Amino acid sequence: MARLEYRLFDEANGFPVVYYYDRIGKAEIATRMCCDYFVKEGKIYEKTSTAIDAGVYVIYVQLAEDEQIVDPTQKAEWKTIRIELREYKEDTDYYPVIHTYEFRDEMEALLHMQSQFLYLYGKEWEKTSAEIDEDRKVYVWYATGNPMGG
Repeated sequence: MARLEYRLFDEANGFPVVYYYDRIGKAEIATRMCCDYFVKEGKIYEKTSTAIDAGVYVIYVQLAEDEQIVDPTQKAEWKTIRIELREYKEDTDYYPVIHTYEFRDEMEALLHMQSQFLYLYGKEWEKTSAEIDEDRKVYVWYATGNPMGG
């Protein structure tokens, strides 16, 4: 088990820790490091970089003021590792869920999060970004879909 810290990318104030997790598995840390966004307590943070600092895993973030919470009313528990595949479309705040994956194997979830493409429902889905939404207990994989074989 390891320690993970989310630090605010604010050099003037010494990169303050905004959230931390003691005794977290390295597979979960790696999955979180794949995410471009981090949602917690109604706030959206954008990842700026990742690091290892004296054995502590660090994700540097800044507030993402131009982003919207997908569904602030939905709540869940971490019984399995869920990944929502959502269709990303420019100039909209609505990203429909195409499919929800559920995993009990952390490495399988990590491999899905690291993938650039997923093939589902006759389409090639290309990742545009990813996030961990702690408020809803889900990872989200945003993608654009293109018909296959056309």
